[in-house]
Amino acid sequence: MTGPQASTLPLPRYLLPDNHQVSQGRLSIGGCDLLELAESFGTPLFVYDEEHLRSRCREAVDAFGAGVAYAAKAFLCVAMARLVHSEGMCLDVSTGGELHVALAAGVPGDRLVLHGNNKSMGELRRAMEAGVGRIVVDSFDELDRLDALHAETGARPRVLLRFTPGVEAHTHTYLLTGTDDSKFGFTVSTGAAAAAMDRARSSDSVEVAGVHCHIGSQVFEASSFARAAAVIAAAAEPFGVDEISIGGGLGVPYADGESAPTIAQWGEAVLGAFGAAGVTARVMAEPGRAIAASAAVTLYTVGTVKTIEGVRTYVAVDGGMSDNPRPVLYGSGYEAFLPRAVDSQRDRVVTVVGKHCESGDTLVRDAAVPSDIAVGDILATPVTGAYGHSMGSNYNKILRPAVVFAAGGEARVVVRRETYDDLLACELP
Repeated sequence: MTGPQASTLPLPRYLLPDNHQVSQGRLSIGGCDLLELAESFGTPLFVYDEEHLRSRCREAVDAFGAGVAYAAKAFLCVAMARLVHSEGMCLDVSTGGELHVALAAGVPGDRLVLHGNNKSMGELRRAMEAGVGRIVVDSFDELDRLDALHAETGARPRVLLRFTPGVEAHTHTYLLTGTDDSKFGFTVSTGAAAAAMDRARSSDSVEVAGVHCHIGSQVFEASSFARAAAVIAAAAEPFGVDEISIGGGLGVPYADGESAPTIAQWGEAVLGAFGAAGVTARVMAEPGRAIAASAAVTLYTVGTVKTIEGVRTYVAVDGGMSDNPRPVLYGSGYEAFLPRAVDSQRDRVVTVVGKHCESGDTLVRDAAVPSDIAVGDILATPVTGAYGHSMGSNYNKILRPAVVFAAGGEARVVVRRETYDDLLACELP
């Protein structure tokens, strides 16, 4: 074997969904055997542990109260929106499309929070028609649009002003949103945040409920949120607001050796920091990845095993960057394993690649797998419940995978696999 050395250890169980079981080496999730699911529904396939999702929703409500919102961008479909709503969470939607799905799922408008740094007049109008609970205002131009809509309709939505706290979280540059150099929000250090608050509070077009901030995504250190809380508390204090949202961004472990705070620990850090600052406003949050990521695995079928002596072995699967673009976008690391042999030693290092016409179409660059991996095997990557399906594409006209929720030994398809005819649905003759 050349290149990086395999750990030889089995996949760490903490990377798997809560309700997993191993019987005679084979993995089940939610009481459903993964190899049987692959045979029944095909691959690639997203398999979610439904009770895992529900457990994280309950943990979030326990930590932050009924105002906590699920960040729908992490993973959204009608079934997910209904699940989150049924567990007492609000939904954070950031586009007209996400708003449409949430409403189609039967989520009441007042349980929705509308985000977006460049909301269109159409998106704002639809949100106001639906009676969304909060609009997170991101710019002075958006305040102009809300003025125009008030003149047109007389509606006066409740809003949070998004403050940019100038806090640099420990995460990938592309995932930073809380630094001064950001496309999001009103910068605290430049005085823009105070100016926006003065304007909004004196306006007849909106009702100011409070402030919002978000420092970034995949943040592993609770201290980053505590620093942001201190800055936002100080910035909001002169205005006596009723609500403060810390946003989301709590990280999750994707690979062996990584760790992150739980939702409960995150809540303790955030609420403790606000409490220490003397904040009496209601504190809210918007977890997304922390709800969905570790609830799912993605199943693939191995189609090619190509060994280049002295270089590496490529294992090509029937998906790739179209169902998980995070490794290409951010260099994100994942583990890989064989559901037929979960506890086997992973004593061979391979590079798991997709089937796209791109040399960079890599899912796991140095994946430890059992040495007997072969064409036809079902290979899985864990912790793929967030930003896989939601960021997926039809690049190379690849069909988007199906999504299955598993619970109590039953599996139900909540998003069907696309067909070739679906690729033509928007084409005109």
